[in-house]
Amino acid sequence: MNVADKDSFDIVVIGSGPGGYVAAIRAAQLGMRVACVEAGALGGVCNNVGCIPTKAMLESAKYAKKAPQLKDFGVNVGEVTLDIAIAAKRAKKVADQGAKGVAFLFKKNKIEQVSGWARLGGKGTVVVEGKDGERTLTAKHIILATGSRPKSLPMLEIDGDRVWSSDQAVFAPEAPKSIAIVGAGAIGMEFADVFNAFGSKVTIIEALPQVLPLEDKDCAEVVARSYKKRGMDILTDARLEKATVTRKGVTLEVKAADGKVQKIQVDRVLMAVGRAPIIDDLGLEKAGVKTEKGFIKVDDHLQTTAEGIHAIGDCAKPPLLAHKASHEGIKVVEHIAGQGHGWVDYDNIPSVTYCHPEVASVGLTEAQAKEKGVDYEVGTFPWSANGRARTAGESEGFVKIIRGKKYSEVLGAHIVGPSASELIGEFILGRHLETTVEEMEAAMHPHPTLSEAVAEAALAALGRVIHM
Repeated sequence: MNVADKDSFDIVVIGSGPGGYVAAIRAAQLGMRVACVEAGALGGVCNNVGCIPTKAMLESAKYAKKAPQLKDFGVNVGEVTLDIAIAAKRAKKVADQGAKGVAFLFKKNKIEQVSGWARLGGKGTVVVEGKDGERTLTAKHIILATGSRPKSLPMLEIDGDRVWSSDQAVFAPEAPKSIAIVGAGAIGMEFADVFNAFGSKVTIIEALPQVLPLEDKDCAEVVARSYKKRGMDILTDARLEKATVTRKGVTLEVKAADGKVQKIQVDRVLMAVGRAPIIDDLGLEKAGVKTEKGFIKVDDHLQTTAEGIHAIGDCAKPPLLAHKASHEGIKVVEHIAGQGHGWVDYDNIPSVTYCHPEVASVGLTEAQAKEKGVDYEVGTFPWSANGRARTAGESEGFVKIIRGKKYSEVLGAHIVGPSASELIGEFILGRHLETTVEEMEAAMHPHPTLSEAVAEAALAALGRVIHM
C-alpha cells in the first residue's frame, strides 16, 4: 500500500458511539475499507459517561435501596454504610472495559481507528486534527455519528462545579447533602434514584404536568408515588425563573402553576433538560451539509444534502437513543452496499428509564391512542397479582397493553416495575411480527415468572384475565 492509499477508504465514520462503531463494524463485515474518527474515548458518550456507567450506578443504587430490606429475607447484614465514590469507581471500570471492547472489535474487523477532531473538507475528504498534526482522509462515503451533549438553560449554565450535567453526576466523588434535578425525563429520574439511594435530599423540578413526560401517564404516576414515598420532593408544572450560584451552593426560584414562587436552596444542581446534537465545528457548510432545527438535515434514508454523506443517531433526528443510532448505522451501511432488507422501524422504537421501579414502553400511549381516534381496549395486570414479583418483594406497578379493537394488534405496551427493560422485548418482537394480542396470550409463559404478567395483560385487554 502506497502513502496515498493508506488515507483512502470506502467509508469514514465520524464518531465511535453506538451508532458510529456499529456502522463501522457492519461496513467492515461487508468487505469495505473503513476508518472511524474519534476525538474522545472509543464508545462515545453512551459507553463512557452515559448509558453504561449510569446503569452501573443504578445497579449500586438498587443494592443501597435493598440493603435495609434484607432482614425480611432472612439476611442480617449489620450496619450498612454507603460510599458513592466506590460505586463511581466501579462504574468507571465498567465503562473502561467497554472502550477496550470497541478497540478489540475494531482490531478484529480491521477498522482503522483515527484519533482527533474531524472536519469535512468537501469533495469526499475528512481533515482530522490530532496530536501529531493534520491528516486528510478520502472516502467514497462519509457517515456523521457525532452524538449529542447536555443542554443548559439561559439562567443556569452548567459549570461542572455547583451546576452539573450528567457528565459530572455519573462519577460524583461524593453524594451532595442536597441536590435539585431540573428535568424529570429519563436522565433526571435515573440520577434522582441514584442520589436518593446514597443519602442526598433530592428535589425534582419539571415544567410539564408529569414526571417522565413522554411516558404513559399511569406509569409516570407509579414512579412519582414511589419517589415521594422514598422522601423525594417532586415539583411538576413548575418553571425555573431564577438561579443564584455561589461557592457554597445554589438558590433556585421556581414558579408553580398557580403563580406562587418557591425558593429552594441546594448544594448542587443537575441540569437534565435534554441534549443537543453536536453539529458545530464539523465543516458542514464547506461540504454542503445543511441543518434544520438544530439537527443535520437528512432524507428518509439518512442521506444529507451533500452527496455521499449520511448522518445517523443523535445528530440526525430524534429520538436521541443509543439503540436507534445502532439500527440506523447498520441500515445506512447496508443501503450504501445495496444489501439488507427493510429499514429502521421508527414506529417500533422502545423507550426505557432504568430507575427503580423501571419504566419501559413501545408504541402509543393511551393519550396518543385517544388523540388519533383509534378504537382501542386497555388491559392492565398489576405486579401485586404476579407470584414471581411477590417472591422478589417487587410488586409496584403493572403491565399495560393498548389493543386495537379492529385487528387486535398491540398499539402500545407500557411496563412499570421489575425487569421492565427486559420484558418490553416481548412486545417489540410481537409488534415487529404483527402479532395479535390473542397470539401473545396463547404463547405459553413459564410459571412462576414475571413474563406471565405479559400474558395476563393480554388476557385483560381481551376481557378475560385469570388472576385478578
